[in-house]
Amino acid sequence: MKKVITKTLVVLILLTINWSIKAQEAEDKSVILFTNATVFDGVNEKLMTDTDVLIEGNLIKQIGKNLKAPNSANVIDVTGKTLIPGLTDAHAHMTINDDFEYLIYSSQPGYMGALAARNAKEMLFRGFTTMRDMGGPVLGVKKAIDDGKIPGPRILPSGAFISQTSGHGDFDSRETRYSRSFTGQMDMAYLRGWTITADGVAEVQKATREVLRSGATQVKIMGSGSITGAHDPLDVTEYTVEELKAIVKEAEHWGTYAAIHAYTDESIRNALEAGVKSIEHGIFASKETMQLLKDKDAFFSTQFLAFNQTPEEAGMNATATPKYLQVKDGATMGYELAKKIGVKMTFGTDLLGNIALAPFQSQEFVARSEYFSGYEILKQATSNNAELFERSGKRHPYQEGALGVIKEGAYADIVVVDGNPLKDIKLLGNPAKNLKIIMKDGKIYKNTL
Repeated sequence: MKKVITKTLVVLILLTINWSIKAQEAEDKSVILFTNATVFDGVNEKLMTDTDVLIEGNLIKQIGKNLKAPNSANVIDVTGKTLIPGLTDAHAHMTINDDFEYLIYSSQPGYMGALAARNAKEMLFRGFTTMRDMGGPVLGVKKAIDDGKIPGPRILPSGAFISQTSGHGDFDSRETRYSRSFTGQMDMAYLRGWTITADGVAEVQKATREVLRSGATQVKIMGSGSITGAHDPLDVTEYTVEELKAIVKEAEHWGTYAAIHAYTDESIRNALEAGVKSIEHGIFASKETMQLLKDKDAFFSTQFLAFNQTPEEAGMNATATPKYLQVKDGATMGYELAKKIGVKMTFGTDLLGNIALAPFQSQEFVARSEYFSGYEILKQATSNNAELFERSGKRHPYQEGALGVIKEGAYADIVVVDGNPLKDIKLLGNPAKNLKIIMKDGKIYKNTL
């Protein structure tokens, strides 16, 4: 009997040792060491050379020279390559991958979800490891990505747009002759999570609370006319200062901020006076308003490629084309004014419509090169965006480490570029060829070294 017990104990001990070894091997496999890298840390123009970066789990553990790692760690020599933070997009729409009104009123939700899943994967493989979604029913896609069900970037969602009646987020037909009470909305755009139409202080307070309850990281306001809107001319200013202040205050109660779609000078100035922290588009801001934007420490979240194409290339229909051309004509002045005054500039693309346009996201780097250096553009796409994201406070869904930087304790979101993008930013315009490694959250999704 004693022999049987002894033999059983030996077996159990051996099994325990074997399990411990396998557990240690599994733990070691989560350790990755990049060696001999040239590193852009997301902040400083001066690059670190011959540098090692040690990844443990989903965070950057150590940065230095001649670092040691466990024998079973994955060691990747990136000699001659530039290691940069994962790219970020401050203005994108993960779920708008077809005609907008078709998605809202006609398509099956599964169709929208399938296109969004494809968009998410392709965006990640363009090197974008984080994006701020500026409106739409993206929360389900975000959960699927965060739970590891599908590949894609981290998402900071805005949820439903908040729009006045007749605003950029009001998709009712022009022929509608009645106004519904806010609490009785039954429009598909509302029911499917695209937009909330709200008028007056009480209604915008309720709308903001509903958006934040849904899980929004920040609040998206529609504050002026638009290029693609159903029936809002480009020159229209939307929402009063009182309504805007009410939205901003509700966002602040939740420790976060409001961003606003705004083209007209008046709409931008109203938003800044109300405390909005991110101006989306903002092309027609006057010199005085652009200076106010800087003084208020708000972000100028505009796009370059989106306003640098022909109407056909941008997918504009007959109604949108005249408005698009007007914005295109005014864009250069807006860009030059923003650069001269020195406002905080984000990197965003706002590509939407046919999913075939999504790969143009990478061409935003090329479009900006007419106005900014490679260093300036890459900083916009990394640490500048991350600074804006952090204004979400405790609503920020990714609190474990820093984003947009290569530093100890930051998230292991890393892209390895074949060449030096600070000298030639156009390298990032061809991600399939020039992005050799794409890592998000410590996991390698692409490695063609």
